[in-house]
Amino acid sequence: MSILTEWLERGRRLAESVPYSAVALVARISVASVFWRSAQTKVDETLQLKNSTFFLFREEYKVPIIPPDIAAYLATYQELIGSVLLVVGIATRLTALAFIGMVAVIQIFVFPNGWPDHILWFALLFLLVARGPGAISLDHLIWRRTK
Repeated sequence: MSILTEWLERGRRLAESVPYSAVALVARISVASVFWRSAQTKVDETLQLKNSTFFLFREEYKVPIIPPDIAAYLATYQELIGSVLLVVGIATRLTALAFIGMVAVIQIFVFPNGWPDHILWFALLFLLVARGPGAISLDHLIWRRTK
């Protein structure tokens, strides 16, 4: 076995020794931070929507079917509440699915050229839907107790 092959094998073993719970925790915090920061631009210090948020949804975002003011509330509070749920790891799969829906709407109707960011968000969310929140989560504690 060559030195290069040996190093590559050691690197592979090291990478495979990283527990999924650590990967999931990083994914949850990473994607939650994106949506949390977005929500922070839409609310004041009392978590009330700013007038500028309503303006954005009426004039720039223009999501079809849902009235702009309702869309502003739905999107902003999904970002706020969903981010917290992801960080603590409760209702993770459902929350990730809701965010996948939001990312799809953003991609299709709001910022179609934003796909380089959106595909990264989707990948993290898809991982959480497919594999769950990992052992470092309230979901894990709840499901472990029910078995």
